[in-house]
Amino acid sequence: MSGDNPIRIGLLSCTNIVRKLSRAINLSPNATISALATTTTSSIEEAKSFAESNNFPPNTKIHSSYESLLEDPDVDAVYLPIPASLHVEWAVRAAWQGKHILLDKPVALNVSEFDQIVEACEVNGVQFMDGTQWMHNPRTAKFMDFIKDFEIKTVHSCFSFAANENFLKHDIRVKAGLDGLGALGDTGWYTIQAALVANNFELPKTVTALPGPVLNDAGIVLSCGALFDWEEDGITATIYCSFLANLTMEITAIGAKGTVSVHDFVIPYRETEAAFTTSTRGCLSEHKVMTELPQEACMVIEFARLVGEVKNRGAKPDGFWLSFSRKTQLLVDAVKESIDNNLEPVILSGR
Repeated sequence: MSGDNPIRIGLLSCTNIVRKLSRAINLSPNATISALATTTTSSIEEAKSFAESNNFPPNTKIHSSYESLLEDPDVDAVYLPIPASLHVEWAVRAAWQGKHILLDKPVALNVSEFDQIVEACEVNGVQFMDGTQWMHNPRTAKFMDFIKDFEIKTVHSCFSFAANENFLKHDIRVKAGLDGLGALGDTGWYTIQAALVANNFELPKTVTALPGPVLNDAGIVLSCGALFDWEEDGITATIYCSFLANLTMEITAIGAKGTVSVHDFVIPYRETEAAFTTSTRGCLSEHKVMTELPQEACMVIEFARLVGEVKNRGAKPDGFWLSFSRKTQLLVDAVKESIDNNLEPVILSGR
């Protein structure tokens, strides 16, 4: 995109996660913040204060509604850090306004809802990407390179954190009318992606929830595990996601020719350095991958690059990210279905 103007990104809401994303945009040479929309609980003055305290460009437009921002001709793309229950409505609206979409996970409450977003994006030729940042850390590409040579047989991935009482009572991730998928749609999203990454993005044949899922009084998953089986390929994966267990962010991929392990795959311990280990023939090696920018900035740079290809070159949107998000959502749905049906296996053929 050398010589092109930065991609202008509009942000919907003034939540804490927007602080992190706005910093990433400010660090990205091919993107800029062009607009901010207030929510029903935020005033224009509060939005202006938020923009100033987070170093937004001085010419950032402040909109009093999401609709107004989506109609802004000076916005190329939007970031939607809103509850999953609102994703279909606002992502579809954004697509029909020709805005490229960076959407928080889970991308929808189920794959049928997400397919409405997919259709709107495809019809309107807009780029889509979900906001899982670890996929854009340079370490992930290195990790995938090793996996290709190790003939992976099984993968184990876990993302858990011990939430406090206030979180377990009031956070949107434990509310049926907001996110609704609980730990499965939040921490589970990452573990499911890890299983797909380690198996060349191929869907398993069957999904079976493991014994012991924990649900709150509203039926929201607080903790669960699942087994994925690729059957004839002889490959399996297990995932564990939880709001009730100690902080853990691990992937272990075990193959016929080697093992790869990552101990901080979701959020690296250091912004500009990420490590993983490999074991081959009894030899344990640590690999460090350096990056000048944090992974969230790497994500924004790639998103803006893809948007720029569409906007400035007339390219078709890269469909990989839509496909990857749909597969992840499909597996989220399958785990939930298995939990709801007394841990019965769910067959994915034809879905």
